Amino acid sequence: MIKFSDLQKINRPYAEELKAVAAEVIDSGRYLFGPKVLQLEQSLSEYLSVDHVVAVGNGLDALRLILQAYIEKGEFNKGDEVLLPANTYIATFLSIVHAGLVPVPVEPDFETFNLDFEKLEARIGGKTKAIVPVHLYGRVCWDGNLKGLAAKYNLKIIEDNAQAFGAEWLGQKTGALGHAAAFSFFPSKILGALGDAGAVATRDAELAQIIQSLANYGSKDKYQNLYKGVNSRMDEMQAAFLLVKLKYVDGENHWRRTLAKTYLEHIVHPEIILPHLSNVENDPSHVWHLFVVRSQDRDGLKAYLMDKDVQTLVHYPIPPHHQSAFKGLNHMSFPITERIHREVLSLPLDPSLSKESVQTVAAFVNGFKGC
Repeated sequence: MIKFSDLQKINRPYAEELKAVAAEVIDSGRYLFGPKVLQLEQSLSEYLSVDHVVAVGNGLDALRLILQAYIEKGEFNKGDEVLLPANTYIATFLSIVHAGLVPVPVEPDFETFNLDFEKLEARIGGKTKAIVPVHLYGRVCWDGNLKGLAAKYNLKIIEDNAQAFGAEWLGQKTGALGHAAAFSFFPSKILGALGDAGAVATRDAELAQIIQSLANYGSKDKYQNLYKGVNSRMDEMQAAFLLVKLKYVDGENHWRRTLAKTYLEHIVHPEIILPHLSNVENDPSHVWHLFVVRSQDRDGLKAYLMDKDVQTLVHYPIPPHHQSAFKGLNHMSFPITERIHREVLSLPLDPSLSKESVQTVAAFVNGFKGC
């Protein structure tokens, strides 16, 4: 069986280091508000070249807390609108509504699956306050004109960087491109914890301070609550694990590019549509959190590969505007998004895989007769 993502194998090379830092945390007696979290925040700040990183409980909270902090700063108001890609994971939508704001979906580019920047300006209205580019599947979602558009309409750019840790745009890391960014360290992410964890990155000192307070019941000083906050704190154990894995993330991303190049060279099925990129192996604008192909017979391809003992996943089968949780959006039509959700299939790709395994999957794909 070629698993879609084998977390045991992914973490095995670092098992002894992970066990050692776990013992260190256990013996320290400091499980929250300890030195590991502070060290991780500093290490991430240096890695990203940003001034402030705030460790939080998970990626959804990271994005929600950014939006809530802008409300506390007086820059957003409840009911304001936020532009985001229509085909993102539902967590991006949830963060916006949880903050009391209104998601305004925008169709993606059919080739990249990322925001179609040419469609953004038409969706900007009088209540629009922010754009959330999602670096979906690990591919940089950015454009040289995006900052100019945001400045023209006085909008904040808030990156959803849950899937693209370590990716770069012209030498600058994603998560450091906009006004603020949200990170997820869910175990299967590029930089994955051994549980839930997330972070916010920003150059705005006031925003960082508000987020830090909001994540701790709205409190900066004990028993003094400035805001109606939440409990969203990263614990010392997850911070310790992430500090170990951060040392290896660039090497793992290089291997992800090598595996992606192997897929691109070996899948030659005329009706399987591959990601379009050049210079894949050395291109830091994509870190290949997922290797996503398209097929008009996606479900047939998925079943066929399962029969060959190859696990695949669909990211994502139902677009957010068709979800029961967003009944108010169910009437909307996004044809490109809907087609993407009908056709995409994610093939196995993680740092534990060998080139031989990827070549095997590619050979199976080439043998698919269902299209």
